[in-house]
Amino acid sequence: MVKLTSLKGEEFYLNAELIERIEEIPDTIITLTSGKRIRVSQKGSEVVEGIISYRRKINNRHLEVLK
Repeated sequence: MVKLTSLKGEEFYLNAELIERIEEIPDTIITLTSGKRIRVSQKGSEVVEGIISYRRKINNRHLEVLK
């Protein structure tokens, strides 16, 4: 899950696996695999960093289980 902020200032968590596309036009718009679009206050690069961090945590936990 990635922590994001709506344009109204409300924080929420989004399942990173559902993200299909991220655009900046000029607001950041995230398109989900369902076709739903969400505007957030973060820059696209911040969203990508959140996704990378999320996936690293998932992979690290998987590797710990295998040890």
